[in-house]
Amino acid sequence: MRTTHQPIESALRPSGEVAEALERGAPVVALESTIISHGLPQPRNLEVAAELERIVRDAGAVPATIAVLDGVARIGLDEGELERIATEPGLRKLGFRDLPAAAALRASGATTVSATSFLAARAGIRVFATGGLGGVHRGWVETQDESADIDMLSRTRITVVCAGVKSILDVPATLQRLETRGVTVAGFGTDEFPGFYLHTSGERVDWRIETPEEAAGVMRAQDALGGPETALIVANPVPRDRQLDPALHDRVLAEALESAERQGVSGQAITPFLLAYLVKGTDGASLEANLAAVRGNARVAGLIAAAWSRGN
Repeated sequence: MRTTHQPIESALRPSGEVAEALERGAPVVALESTIISHGLPQPRNLEVAAELERIVRDAGAVPATIAVLDGVARIGLDEGELERIATEPGLRKLGFRDLPAAAALRASGATTVSATSFLAARAGIRVFATGGLGGVHRGWVETQDESADIDMLSRTRITVVCAGVKSILDVPATLQRLETRGVTVAGFGTDEFPGFYLHTSGERVDWRIETPEEAAGVMRAQDALGGPETALIVANPVPRDRQLDPALHDRVLAEALESAERQGVSGQAITPFLLAYLVKGTDGASLEANLAAVRGNARVAGLIAAAWSRGN
């Protein structure tokens, strides 16, 4: 039986600027699009999308915001495409597992960490900036609920700059799972793993790096050693003066978890439920801490991409 394969260029389409930058080895930073479509209210979401791209450019790299539009994975969006991600109603939220269906059915959607990591690496981008990663959920023993981010990062050679994992998760279990899957975690200027909205989760990291050049050196060592194509997580904490008040965070999160249990919220619905509860329960302070973290991560990612590019 004859089989046909869709050419990769028809399913994966870098923008002209991104394609040119990759061709000449210039620094490029991938940005996810779910924060635009699902994480922020309009019109602020579009403003933040443009701001994050400016931050990456100011750090010396080309931004590549990633999304799927009409079945095609776009690696780098123009102004009209960014606006579409920010305003189109009913836009899907796409993880890695959703990409084949979206491509075949010509669907549109914003990409999560797992999808963005895969598409960025597939396009030849080595550095990706995001807010917080997914991980092992609380109550894993009963539910075995674990984000697809962990699996994807265990088999994708990409450097992810993040503010740790979402604080609604089981942070110690997530760090243990990352270790088991062979994913290197390094604190950027810190010995403690960040707590997403918080400067620290209280958990220690085994490795600390101080500069973008050191991060690039770890990336080169990954390639030189070979082995499984695992990711490097650069954990960059939100500044202490921009973090969510820890006591407020703990109180509202406890209320959110109790409310979720009372209402029977579980599975894929639990993360958006808890995050939305935190935004409401902190009068938007959690959202501001999240944005402070993402801005810092975009800057550090741009600097790492530039250092990586200079050494290649």
